[in-house]
Amino acid sequence: MTVWTAQPDSDEGRAIANRLGWLDVPTGMKPELARVDAVADKMRRDGIDTVYLLGMGGSSLCAEVMRAVYGVKDGSPSLAVMDTTDEAAIAGALERLDPAHTLFLVASKSGGTIEPASMEKLFWQHMTARVGDRAGRHFVAVTDPGTGLARLAAERGYRHVFLNPPDIGGRFSALSLFGLVPGALIGAPIAAMLAGGAAMSDGCRQENHQNAGLELGAFIGSNAASGRDKLTVVLPASLRALGLWIEQLVAESTGKHGKGALPVVDEPLGRPGEYGDDRCFVAIATERDAPDRAMLDALEDAGHPVLRLSTRVDGLGAEFFRWEFATAIAGALIGVNPFDEPNVTEAKEKTKALLARGQLEPGAPTARAGDVSVYSRLRGGSPAAVVRAALATLRPRDYVAFLSYLPAAAETETAIGEIRRAIRTRTRAASTFGVGPRYLHSTGQYHKGGPNTVVAFVITGEDATQTPIPEAPYTFAQLKAAQAVGDAQTLEAHDRRTVRIQLARGADPAATLTALFAEAMA
Repeated sequence: MTVWTAQPDSDEGRAIANRLGWLDVPTGMKPELARVDAVADKMRRDGIDTVYLLGMGGSSLCAEVMRAVYGVKDGSPSLAVMDTTDEAAIAGALERLDPAHTLFLVASKSGGTIEPASMEKLFWQHMTARVGDRAGRHFVAVTDPGTGLARLAAERGYRHVFLNPPDIGGRFSALSLFGLVPGALIGAPIAAMLAGGAAMSDGCRQENHQNAGLELGAFIGSNAASGRDKLTVVLPASLRALGLWIEQLVAESTGKHGKGALPVVDEPLGRPGEYGDDRCFVAIATERDAPDRAMLDALEDAGHPVLRLSTRVDGLGAEFFRWEFATAIAGALIGVNPFDEPNVTEAKEKTKALLARGQLEPGAPTARAGDVSVYSRLRGGSPAAVVRAALATLRPRDYVAFLSYLPAAAETETAIGEIRRAIRTRTRAASTFGVGPRYLHSTGQYHKGGPNTVVAFVITGEDATQTPIPEAPYTFAQLKAAQAVGDAQTLEAHDRRTVRIQLARGADPAATLTALFAEAMA
């Protein structure tokens, strides 16, 4: 049985056929287990105690989930996921770097993604300065055959190069080498993951009510098609990290051609009256913990669709495959190709153009006061007035996206979480939180390609340092600024209501944003 809307002999049909390797990957990867485990064991014997994973989107989020859910096995190296261009994160990694005991895992399907490529250049430079011609022994690559990264790894003498099957898209690659290699390095039960994925794959071939992937995909797709396109995923504490992976999988796969299902993955449950009729809920329970059943019952009683799933904490492999299969089904029901990402390259091109011009600030701000400047087509006499004008445009079924390019900090995320909750209480609008540039490889596709229902707040700051990128005429700070400004411009080019909020150097992000939105919503 096939679910794709494209004809098999069309260009789109052939492109889809070349992206279906994930369907067989739980069994197809079994022969790779011995090789992957052997490399991981050798790293431990050689005294590697830290792994930096240089990757973005589907090449890194699976590893982040495994680390959060399984932890790091005794005797295995710690894992730091470097999916960023942030100066503070990169400077911190360089400061902690112990060359003799560090491994760099460079993961990129295309082999040319700008973030991991830039970090590879920086860390290669530092390692060659510290350990000379032994630097290659501290680098491993995962990529597709024939990529620039595969060639670079051969030239530089990387310790190992894992070539992934090319017919697996990045966001569908959790059970491929992109997930298995970092999983093996931290001692995750990758054989059990593959076995769980294989069992779920077998179940998803059934044309009956036991097909768990079909059930989930039909729920997502039918609700999105009927206007309930805010897919609110309610996770227990033990699986909280899974939300980031689900978000990038569903948003990037379905958000295109004015359609899609928007995952809301990090929002605390509220009362039924806090939600509009654009919501549907998927709640996952485990043998350890579960979402609040009474609150889910109340939502269901109020008429909100609720799908309840159960899994085991050690059943990540099955869950990865269930969501991949469901996302493909949902895309077919919504009427989009779930395997392409037509709007992702637009922000990349804007970034390149800004870096080439060397002009990152697009003229005078719309309004400025204290530590805050705002840039927007919306007008107001102060930053708070511009934010107020943006929020005033919210209509039923609209949503708010907070897209932060600030250094990662728990206080900032907590403050934005409180702002999101206040917006939901007042307007019933859903909201999402994305960290740039990571979200460009995730929800960024949905914000530009999905329904024009977003009010986007792109939040930027001024970095205190300027770390040069080897072989490039710009720094990481300039790259991140170009990515932020470029994405804001791309959102506006798609007629999205966009406000870029620029914080001055030295400003307290949490306090400044809290005060700004409190004034705007007063």
